[in-house]
Amino acid sequence: MREIDELVNVDDPAWRELEEMLSASSVPVQALPVDVDEGRRCLLQLQVTARSMLGALALNTGGLLVDNGWMRVFGGGSVISGGLPSLGTANRFPAGFDPVWHPATGLVVGHDVVGGVFALNGGDPAAAGRPGGPGQMTYFAPDTLEWEAMEMGHSGWVSWLLSGRLETFYDGLRWPGWREEAAALAFGEGISVYPFLWSKEARDDLAATSRRPVPMREVIGVAADFARQMGPSDPGFLGDV
Repeated sequence: MREIDELVNVDDPAWRELEEMLSASSVPVQALPVDVDEGRRCLLQLQVTARSMLGALALNTGGLLVDNGWMRVFGGGSVISGGLPSLGTANRFPAGFDPVWHPATGLVVGHDVVGGVFALNGGDPAAAGRPGGPGQMTYFAPDTLEWEAMEMGHSGWVSWLLSGRLETFYDGLRWPGWREEAAALAFGEGISVYPFLWSKEARDDLAATSRRPVPMREVIGVAADFARQMGPSDPGFLGDV
C-alpha cells in the first residue's frame, strides 16, 4: 500500500497536461470544482498517482461535463450541491481504505445522458464478460445493449473525448436539438428516449422519438434491465449515480 502523500506528491503530475488539453479542446467542456477530501479518498483506494490521468481527474476536478453535458466524466466528486458523483461513489468504494477491495468487473469512469457507460477493464475482462484487454476502455452501448471494446487506455480515452471525435462516435444516437436538451439537464438527470434506442423505430427515425429528462439512475436501470432480458448477457454493474 502507498500512502496518500506518496500518491499526491509526484514529479510531472498529469494535471498540467490535462489543463492544456481542456484549454485547447474544440469540444465544449467544463471542469467542476472538486471536493478535495473525497478526491484524495478516491486516489488512495485506487492506488494510482497524480502522474496518471485518472489521478489528475480525482485530485483536481469534481468531474468533467463534455459536449454541452452529453458526457459526464467522473473525478473526485464536486462540491456543487447535487453535482456529479465521485469515482468512489459511482463505483461503491468502501467507506475506509480497503487494500483487498477492487472493482469486480471494471471501474466505471463516465456516463452519457442516454445511458451509455464507459468503464476501464480490470485484470481479467473475459471473466467479467467484457471485451478488450486489461486496462482498456469499454463502452456499454444503449442502442445495442452490449459492451464494446474501445482499444484505448484511460488517458487515451480522455484525449479522445476532447478531440472532437464524439460526433462520429454518436452518429445515429443524437437528434436535432440534442445539445439544448443535454445542456438543460441537472447533474443527476439523463434523457429517456422512447421508442427505446435499441428499437427499430428509433433506428429508423430518431428525430421522431419522444424524450424527457428523468433521474440518471432510471436511464441506466432501464438499459440494464433490457440488456438482461434481451441482450446476449447480463451487463453487470453500470455505476451508481
